[in-house]
This record gives sequence, C-alpha cells and structure tokens, in this order.
Amino acid sequence: MNAQAFLATQESAVAARQQQELVHLIERFTREDGLLTSAIPGLSLYRTSQPTEPVHCLYEPAIGLVVQGRKKVLLGEDTYYYGPSEFIVVSVDLPVIGQVIEASPEVPYLGLRLDIDPKEISALLMDLPIPAATPQSCPRCLSVSGVGEPLQDAVLRMLRLLDSPEDIPALAPLVRREILYRLLRGEQCAQLRQIASSGTQGHRIGRAVNWLRQNFHQPLQIERLANEVNMSTSALHHHFKAMTAMSPLQFQKQLRLQEARRLMLVEAMDAASAGGRVGYESPSQFSREYSRLFGAPPLRDIARLRQSA
Repeated sequence: MNAQAFLATQESAVAARQQQELVHLIERFTREDGLLTSAIPGLSLYRTSQPTEPVHCLYEPAIGLVVQGRKKVLLGEDTYYYGPSEFIVVSVDLPVIGQVIEASPEVPYLGLRLDIDPKEISALLMDLPIPAATPQSCPRCLSVSGVGEPLQDAVLRMLRLLDSPEDIPALAPLVRREILYRLLRGEQCAQLRQIASSGTQGHRIGRAVNWLRQNFHQPLQIERLANEVNMSTSALHHHFKAMTAMSPLQFQKQLRLQEARRLMLVEAMDAASAGGRVGYESPSQFSREYSRLFGAPPLRDIARLRQSA
C-alpha cells in the first residue's frame, strides 16, 4: 500500500469513528422520538423510530446532518436524498416536504440541525480571507453534500459540549464559527456567499423571500415585489426560480396553504375562515389548491391528521 492509499484508509477510519460517536451521543441525548432543543443555542437533535409521512414545513436557514437513517426532501419539483455522513444546507426560508424514509426501533433515524444566521456568514466573510467560489449566478438555496472529516470533527466537538454545560457559553460560539468556516471552504461557499453578500442577486432574492413571508396574505404584485428588492420583473422571476425551484407565485401559494393548514389544525379554525385569513377570496379556489398540495380537501385532511396524531 502506498503512502497516499494508507493516508486515505486512516482518514476513512477516523471518519467512521467520528460517525459512530455522533450516533452514540444523539441516541443518549434523545431517549424518545421527537425534536429536542438542546442547551446549545441554535442546535436541535431529532430521533424517530419509524419512517414518517411526508411533512409539509418551512425550512429556515440551517445545516442538517444525518448520522443514522435516511431522509428525503422535496423542493418544488426537485427531490433530495441524504443519509449517514451527509448533510443538507438551507440558506433561505423554503417551503418543502420532508420525510424520513429509513428508520426502525432497532436502528432509529438520528440527526441534528444547526441554525444559520446570514449575518454570521457576512461577518465571517469580512474577518477571514475566504476565497470566492467559482462564479455562479444564483445557486440553489438547498444543497446536499458529504460531510468530510474536518466538518464532522467540528460537529462532534459541539455535541460533546452537551456533557459539560458549563463550557457551552465559552466554547460553543467558537465551534459554531469553525463549522460556518468549514461550510464556506466547501461546496456551499457560493450558496452561502450569495445570501450573505449585500448587492448580489442572491441577496436580493433572499430579501424577496423575506418580503413574501411577511406579506403572503396580500395579493401578489410582481412589479411591487421587484421594486422592493431593486430588480426587474424578468430578473426576479429568473433568479427566484433558480434559487428556490419555484416562482414567486408558487412560493406564496405554499406559504398560504401551510399557514391555513396550521390554523385549522392548531387553532381549530374552519376552512372558509382559514382560507380567508391567508388571502383567498374564493373558498372553492382555496379548497382546490389545498387538495392539490395536500392530497385531500381541507376537512378530510385535518381529520386524518388529528386521527394520526
């Protein structure tokens, strides 16, 4: 075996040990299925002992790492799969459909999520000599990559801090900064740089996403949205679709329907009131678009969700 092959074998062995320790730590801190908000700000752990139904939700900027099991995420018409030693990066708020597809009581799905603040990315870009990635107009705001030993090591050291809570205030911010640095040195550099660098098309699309989140209940006027973010309507459409896999109108529709579903499920609002609250003037249009997204009319869908809860 030559030196290069030996080094690769050693690195692979180190990565495997790191991954097994991650499994052990998350299993230990998540005794039951569900999402656990940890003592480290922005860090959540997740466990489930069985595959889940497709879940419509809003992904906020974060890194999500799978250490055991497998997951599928649908964004627009695109499908992403990721499993052990792989992670997902989301750089703007995105309405998606997430589903755990591999999990069992013997080998539960285990993962973690670390929230990302674009302002932290901006500060890091200003403080450190991180070279710009290969120019790319507007990379997709969701990507899946292999973890790699340096990033996995930093994530592991962050989880180890859960065993010494007294060290979290001093050390967690340092490890968090390292994790963001590793992301910026990897395949996600262009994706993160776009939303963190003022004046780029990606930054403008990030502002458009934020505007839609705050105003999704209002009628969508593309010209007004384009003016809000200082873009032409054609550029807005093109770059918005490139980054989010959907048009602004499709994005708004998903936000509306997800919020209407929440209002009916959590606040016991009737379908007509929920549709009106999120901006639908026509109950029939609301029911039609709701059925298309969730696979059943509002009343039947909510009854099914309550029965399965």
